[in-house]
Amino acid sequence: MRAYRIAYDGTPFYGFQRQPDVPTVEDAILNALEDLDVIAPDEDIPDGYAAAGRTDAGVSASRQTIAFDAPDWLTPRAFNGSLPPTVRAWASVDVSETFHATHHASRREYTYHLYAPVDATVEADTTTVDDDRFHAALEALSGTHDVYNLTSDDRNTERSLSLSATREDEYLVVTVRAGGFCRELVRRLVSLAHAVGTGDATLEKVDRTLAPEPLPGHEGIPSAPPEPLVLTDVAYPDLSFEADPEAAASACEVFGRHRIERETAARVSRTIHEVVDKTF
Repeated sequence: MRAYRIAYDGTPFYGFQRQPDVPTVEDAILNALEDLDVIAPDEDIPDGYAAAGRTDAGVSASRQTIAFDAPDWLTPRAFNGSLPPTVRAWASVDVSETFHATHHASRREYTYHLYAPVDATVEADTTTVDDDRFHAALEALSGTHDVYNLTSDDRNTERSLSLSATREDEYLVVTVRAGGFCRELVRRLVSLAHAVGTGDATLEKVDRTLAPEPLPGHEGIPSAPPEPLVLTDVAYPDLSFEADPEAAASACEVFGRHRIERETAARVSRTIHEVVDKTF
């Protein structure tokens, strides 16, 4: 058995988990294993296969983790030979036959890049965020709570959460840690904290959301957009992953190129906005 760290840009995919008729990250992984003859065409998954988590459509990852009964030659570099450029294996470690990538993870960490200017800006057409109120909301949301008002899941919704944020220019980089996450939980946590930070909601809304009573439909917490969310860590206390230098370099090259492309696109949009803005 071997466990692999997988990085991917989630924007072209309809989530991690395999689904009929739409591209997913798991499709890319299993198709690569079939192409490499690790699994036969009539097999669904290799022996022992499991993944650490199921990210939603549009959500990316830097340390998604999968494990299965892999041949000795399947290094991350070899794996990448059949993966699409948007999905890169970059580290691995041998694990016991009883290892399970889902159940043996002790903690998961997500990072959300929230555009949250402290000064009014016409360009963004958005409201400003008060950092003190935002941090107060994160503090109130941290701890052990039944989060059924913040997920579409209808059972096993108690979680022990740790939320924090740091400001990086016009962004609040929000880190959320827990043993496991319910569906859409991180994005709704961010959405609620953002509402408090902008003044659209008070801290009392956090208390009502975490209370035993269900929120009425009109007071429900919407999900923040998925694209700014990244699965940034999955912890296994007894494992030490070893980076494959060539595979890691490939991942850095791919995502470095993506960064430049998106920064260039942002500059083009800024130029168009500035020109149109000067006309009225």
